[in-house]
Amino acid sequence: MTRLVAKTQRQAPVDAEAISHRLLVRAGYIRRLSSGVYAYLPLGLRVLRKVEAIIRQEFDNAGAQEVLLPALQPVEIWEETNRSATMDDVLMRLEVRGGKFVLGPTHEEAVIAAVSPDLASYRDLPATVYQIQTKFRDEARPRFGLLRTREFVMADAYSFDESKEAMRESYRNIFDAYCRIFDRIGVEYYPVEADSGSIGGDVNHEFMVPAAIGEDHFASCSNCGYRANIEAAVRSSNFSGGGQGEVGRSYEVETGQAKSIDEVVDLLKSKGIEVRASETIKTMALKSKDSKLTLALVPGDRVLKVPHGYAPLSGEEFAQYPFLTLGSIGPISMGDRGVRVIADNSIVSNLGYVVGGNAEGIHILDAVLGRDFSVDDFDNLVVVTQGDSCPRCEAPMDLRRSVEAGHTFQLGLTYPQKIRSARFSGEDGSETMYFMGCYGIGVSRFPAVVAEVSNDDAGLIWPISIAPFAVHLVAINFSGNEEVKAAAEQIYGELSKLGIEVILDDRDVGAGVKLKDADLMGMPIHVVVGPKTIANGLIEIKLRSAGSSRSVPLNLAIDSISETVVELIGNSALSA
Repeated sequence: MTRLVAKTQRQAPVDAEAISHRLLVRAGYIRRLSSGVYAYLPLGLRVLRKVEAIIRQEFDNAGAQEVLLPALQPVEIWEETNRSATMDDVLMRLEVRGGKFVLGPTHEEAVIAAVSPDLASYRDLPATVYQIQTKFRDEARPRFGLLRTREFVMADAYSFDESKEAMRESYRNIFDAYCRIFDRIGVEYYPVEADSGSIGGDVNHEFMVPAAIGEDHFASCSNCGYRANIEAAVRSSNFSGGGQGEVGRSYEVETGQAKSIDEVVDLLKSKGIEVRASETIKTMALKSKDSKLTLALVPGDRVLKVPHGYAPLSGEEFAQYPFLTLGSIGPISMGDRGVRVIADNSIVSNLGYVVGGNAEGIHILDAVLGRDFSVDDFDNLVVVTQGDSCPRCEAPMDLRRSVEAGHTFQLGLTYPQKIRSARFSGEDGSETMYFMGCYGIGVSRFPAVVAEVSNDDAGLIWPISIAPFAVHLVAINFSGNEEVKAAAEQIYGELSKLGIEVILDDRDVGAGVKLKDADLMGMPIHVVVGPKTIANGLIEIKLRSAGSSRSVPLNLAIDSISETVVELIGNSALSA
């Protein structure tokens, strides 16, 4: 450790919100250079390389072949798929003498350009390639240390097949490799149904790691096993509404400056009209892919999940429709104006709702679906919340806070339909499009993910599969006690010969500092050699995860440490 380029810190950075951020900086694993940009110091890089090695082994075993694609990509290939526009908010752009480029946040376009000449015939398929590459995203708000950065390392794989059925086989193959990777790294994880976002495709799964700091949530049903990211999760569509009996004619009420659901509910209560937020309808103005005005209806106590192909109106777009009144939009008579109306499945026909009156300061009470307003289509349009009914078995669902650590996609023909070179010669000689899959794992996110869920008040607790060193050898009074020095150097040398990675704390600092630093840095096994124990022919072996320790004779030290390493490797599923 006298030669280690790292210094521990007693205080965390003032901007560190996440436990992982605080501990990785304090323990000397990473250092911030700029917002969302981090350097990996020797300890941090060792963790990163361990993660990469596991990924390489499992991808290689799954038949994937490693390539290295350029981070610098010509903007033309992004324009071919229109992602130059659809991902404009995160693209980092460069203009140099060679032309205009983007720093790749992902590599679908680039991998097709690179490998399609070598996959020109059905005889060349199936094929899967992968890379471990630095990516770039222009994050608007980098935070949580390594969990959300502008520069990051990703392992991304791409499969090419001649049919949808073959694509699904390739997908399952890499999906299973993902599971083995997560098992070996040793974190709790859940593959969940997910939203494809800007990547595209129909079937996809996120690999979620439950964590208190996680910015994502997934819905989970313990009864049937349904799991889905909050963006993709749906609830049961079995709604009856409870009924109110026969609802009288609808009527207008002045609501003044009340615009939000809560404001309208409070104002009506002040008028003696008892209404719950769930008995109101929140109406949102959207535009479809073809820019057609659409109104989306959800209960007033729920949050709209904007459906695929739609986007909220901008201020300028809103102004193009003078019959829309901000804070009082409602569905009544909108069909007569040619406006499409979609609604969440929970909007039912046996209730009288409070809806916007399409006039300043006016809302309408007792509006009934089918009598006072109509809906063109129903769907699951609300963000799932704790306790919502499972769409498969109707049992209550839980929401779990989590961090996304990987994502797999069945892309199908999403990119080949846009990229002319994504073709091969079929068995009958016809030109055929590839069926593709893509798969990404956040390599540089993993140290933070593991640190987030594997720690205690004293510091990090690394699983042996990705720990920088298996053994932290703490030599108390190393420079002042010849017996301690000789024993520590003997243990260090013999463990190194056996291929067991060990770091020796030979610094001239106090015992308290060394022991605190050992806990902070988080190696799986601590071996303490001190004047008192060595005088009795003993050393101390401590398991960082359990906090338990035992004394063993010095002449049995190597065997005992080796057995402990083997035991931890077996428990971590690395041997599998």
